[in-house]
Amino acid sequence: MSDERPAREPIGEDARIDALEERLKAAREREDERTGSKVQGADANYRSGNRALADLLGGVLGGLVLGWLFDWLAGTLPWGLLGGLALGIVVAFRNIIRSASKRPDR
Repeated sequence: MSDERPAREPIGEDARIDALEERLKAAREREDERTGSKVQGADANYRSGNRALADLLGGVLGGLVLGWLFDWLAGTLPWGLLGGLALGIVVAFRNIIRSASKRPDR
């Protein structure tokens, strides 16, 4: 944000507006320093979203495949498939909750 040009060129006639713009600029710089760069935050959010999606898809699809494999071996169609699906959903949500509960690295 510090690379942005001001919305207007400073005018020496109204010192209050110039002082306000300087205080706003300083506040933005302090906030950026406190929270980190927006690019890093967006990148971390993108990665965590991809992680949640991968956990969800992997859990559900993995549960379906393992349930179908159990049904194929034991001949209990559709109960193994439904049990594997339920187990996959539980594992997927557990992984998502665990990754959301972690403190971000700074």
